[in-house]
Amino acid sequence: MRHRVKGSRLNMRVGHRNSQRRTQVRQLFEYERIQTTVAKAKSIQPDAERLITIAKNALKGDDIAQVNGRRRVAAYLGNNSTEIVKKLFDDIAPRFTNRPGGYTRLLKTGPRQGDNAEMALLELVSE
Repeated sequence: MRHRVKGSRLNMRVGHRNSQRRTQVRQLFEYERIQTTVAKAKSIQPDAERLITIAKNALKGDDIAQVNGRRRVAAYLGNNSTEIVKKLFDDIAPRFTNRPGGYTRLLKTGPRQGDNAEMALLELVSE
């Protein structure tokens, strides 16, 4: 039974799946657009939107809220993510201050040449 089970396993073990999600969310914030399979894009989309919401809400608060928000995002993204956290809080989150949600867009691009996997383009909405 799948009671209260969220997300899909993507045929990976837990550690590999978590590191793959972190890496792809990091790349999404760095390049603002990534191409991956539809299943992986659908699995990382809620994580990216949650981190943008944390950054956006932290910018509205006082200094303690901003430091707490930066620490929460850095804890999720892992080691060597200081530049990405800075970009998220300084460039990406202020763009979405008037937007209530839906910060990413998923565009299906067709099958991949080698194994016919359905590919998608996951990008940040420009505003």
